[in-house]
Amino acid sequence: MGELMLQVRRVAALELPRALPARRVLAVALFVALTALGARLSVPIGPVPVSLQTLVVSLAGLLLGARLGAYSQLTYLAVGAAGLPVFAQGAGLAYLLGPTGGYLLAFPVAAALTGWLAQRITTTGPRGVALLVVATLLGTLPVFLGGWAQLTAYTGDPARAFAVGVLPFIAGDVVKVLLAVLVAGRLRRHTLGLR
Repeated sequence: MGELMLQVRRVAALELPRALPARRVLAVALFVALTALGARLSVPIGPVPVSLQTLVVSLAGLLLGARLGAYSQLTYLAVGAAGLPVFAQGAGLAYLLGPTGGYLLAFPVAAALTGWLAQRITTTGPRGVALLVVATLLGTLPVFLGGWAQLTAYTGDPARAFAVGVLPFIAGDVVKVLLAVLVAGRLRRHTLGLR
């Protein structure tokens, strides 16, 4: 009975495994699920939906670091390519090769770049936060570039692809970056030791 109560308390408290490999797997799986949830919270505006995915990608880099952040997004892409409905408007490998696939294919690079840049910031206080915002903004650029490149390949018109696939999303992604830095600042102490 005592062992059963201990297990119930662990589950109720969402106690994380003590072993580092198990914590890493759990963290990657959590960010796969969060990225899929971010895809479901989307609003289509033209050919590209607005979603919370880039917020999750930034958080993956900030909280998990470059390597685990990239792994989480690679796993997300593999799950979607295998046919599970984790993307905003479809599933399967064909979706990744479609007009909006460039954004998704850039997620691992964005998480890795965000994590890599964030890990190099040693300054604290307001200056450290400002540097973290800049690092996270730079980490978001591969998503824009990947999306723009694939839309350009589909439309044959770089200016039109930029107008419908990049420009409408800049302000929203700046807000998501600020939110990611704020959330990461609050959660970061709980993720130490995963890298």
